[in-house]
Amino acid sequence: MNHRLLPILMLTALACTLGVAHAERADRSKPMNIEADALRHDELKQTSVFSGRVVMTKGSIVLRGARLDVRQDADGYQYGVVTAEPGKRAFFRQKRDTLPGAPDEFIEGESEVIEYDGKADNVRFITRAELRRYRGSVLSDEITGAVIVYNNLTDVFSVDGKRPAANAAGDAPAPGGRVRAVLSPKDPSSPVAAPEPSTPAPALRPSNSLGGGAK
Repeated sequence: MNHRLLPILMLTALACTLGVAHAERADRSKPMNIEADALRHDELKQTSVFSGRVVMTKGSIVLRGARLDVRQDADGYQYGVVTAEPGKRAFFRQKRDTLPGAPDEFIEGESEVIEYDGKADNVRFITRAELRRYRGSVLSDEITGAVIVYNNLTDVFSVDGKRPAANAAGDAPAPGGRVRAVLSPKDPSSPVAAPEPSTPAPALRPSNSLGGGAK
């Protein structure tokens, strides 16, 4: 099978299995709170670099890693890049909206680099990427690849088994890999969510202030 079709097939499968719940919609409007061992902030450029045991929370979103670079654009949207310690992976977790009576669901992800785009509300997992879905404490679905992109607004996942291209230093990319997935069948007894309206919800602007401080 052509490896370029794999992300499309994965997207279709995940849409069927993950379509009942949605990411917490309120997370996008919540302030970004950050804890770390050290902070370097540039007010003119609106950039902050947190280092050492970094923990970022934004509503139900939790990001952990060794370093977090945060910037804020003129419209107040925030962008973050979390980098793990050498040989380790950064961590992401977010609660999903579920129907009354349904068990809580969470999305967890790990990779060497995690990028958060506050404007597009995307999370991008880069290098040794893994994404998991839990129903309560039970692992339901698991996917791995070189790059995984998760859109919080549309609940669309895309997965690429290929390694990123060579970097600016000229290092050659690792040999191409394959997407791997373990998908649990949908529980027919679970309540079915009503179709969402076709008109998208208005975009919510995040706070103009950056949370956190040096520890």
